[in-house]
Amino acid sequence: MKMNHVGLMVGDMDKAVEFYTKALGLRVVMGNTKVQEERQTAIGKMCVAVFGEGFKGFNIAHLVTTDGIGVELFEMIDRQERHNVDFTRLGIFHFCLQTDDFEGAIARTEQYGGKVRMDIMRYHPEDESKPAKMVYLEDPFGNLFEFYSHTYEETYASDYE
Repeated sequence: MKMNHVGLMVGDMDKAVEFYTKALGLRVVMGNTKVQEERQTAIGKMCVAVFGEGFKGFNIAHLVTTDGIGVELFEMIDRQERHNVDFTRLGIFHFCLQTDDFEGAIARTEQYGGKVRMDIMRYHPEDESKPAKMVYLEDPFGNLFEFYSHTYEETYASDYE
């Protein structure tokens, strides 16, 4: 199994595309596109099945990370205000990107309207041979994400060097 993409709800498509491209370095594959409720196309039928009758349409953009993982941005026409993080709700909690440039990526995150949720942390501060570090942030719409300095396996493997 391979990760293909993640879908995120955003409150302003132009701001979201700017944030994800300029702050996080993703590349646009398909720019802001309007989707309306209809039942003639496969995408139209899928949207009715997922969003329900009368969803009023949305804007969508497709971006991609440097390693080819898709990030699908959705801006619903009839959207709610920015949500608060509800840690009692089941479902996706955050996504994670790997970067060698923690300070630069954090600065760009803040420059384009995101927030840093914590100080940079090392997973194994007592062991200099395991330098993996991480930090939690959020995009301008409250979606949580993380930066890792190393691969997932390197971060959690008990015997990596």
